Amino acid sequence: MKWLGRHLMVKGEYVKLMLSGVKKATIRIGKVKLKYNEMIVHGGGRPIALIKIKSVKYKKVKELTDEDAKLDGFKSKRELINELRKVYENIRDDDWVTIIEFEIVKKLNELDIKDPWLGLKPVDIARIALRYNLGLTEKEKEILLDLTRTRSLRRTAINFFGTIEKRWIIRKILKKSLHRLIEKGILKVK
Repeated sequence: MKWLGRHLMVKGEYVKLMLSGVKKATIRIGKVKLKYNEMIVHGGGRPIALIKIKSVKYKKVKELTDEDAKLDGFKSKRELINELRKVYENIRDDDWVTIIEFEIVKKLNELDIKDPWLGLKPVDIARIALRYNLGLTEKEKEILLDLTRTRSLRRTAINFFGTIEKRWIIRKILKKSLHRLIEKGILKVK
């Protein structure tokens, strides 16, 4: 059994298919359990979307259908199986696969410059920032990591500074992270 956390990686060639709504699922070899029902998808070296998981199904390769293929952005089961064999060279008909169906909650190539957080939640900014080398200090990374756990500026401020009055420090770190994510081209704004 494999576990999948907050980040889902896809090949760069699938980015357009996902963002256009053609690819609504991803198929992974083996039985994969998801820790969360919301994830950040990364492709082509950057985060591309926030998704919500609609369903997780397990099938053997031989049980895959044309419908499964279409959800994953392929025209037919045959095309899907050919692609799976390219990615997973030793895949067999009796191997288990996990079909993860999702919906896009927010495309990260259409961020709103007018919104102070670009339309993202602070916790999502923290998750993305921790995924890339932004030159943050260890203390800044610790604060962002705590924010991903607490999901609350207030709780993180109390954890690190003993008072909610120091939330401004966390906001400053988040703004610095956003600035660097944009500067490096990891996030794009309209």
